[in-house]
Amino acid sequence: MSGEKDLRKLLASMSPQLNDGEYVFTLAPGGEVPAGIRPVATVLEEEGLTLVVSRQDADQEGLAYDYVAAWITLRVHSALDAVGLTAAFATALAEAGLSCNAIAGFHHDHLFVPHAEASQALAVLAELAS
Repeated sequence: MSGEKDLRKLLASMSPQLNDGEYVFTLAPGGEVPAGIRPVATVLEEEGLTLVVSRQDADQEGLAYDYVAAWITLRVHSALDAVGLTAAFATALAEAGLSCNAIAGFHHDHLFVPHAEASQALAVLAELAS
């Protein structure tokens, strides 16, 4: 099933969901995911393999990080070629003074916002959806 492309429908039905826990961005030592770590996401860059993992996993493995995030999933099934959704939520969050790192999965968009500001981010997204 293909995802939704209509921006109005996407915004109205994005249903942001806060996932439990704290998440961090870190580098995989030696370019490999440590055994026992199940990343939320990985990004291969020229400089190394970035992992998005739970803070607990990073701490257990002694992985360095400097940004602790909350993970919000937009529950709407957005098409990967939908136009405007990322711009809409990024603009709304930026206007509220909130940073956001977004990762698109096959079915959903995943937002990583400062953990301490998760409630504010959810409120901004709810306002955008209304």
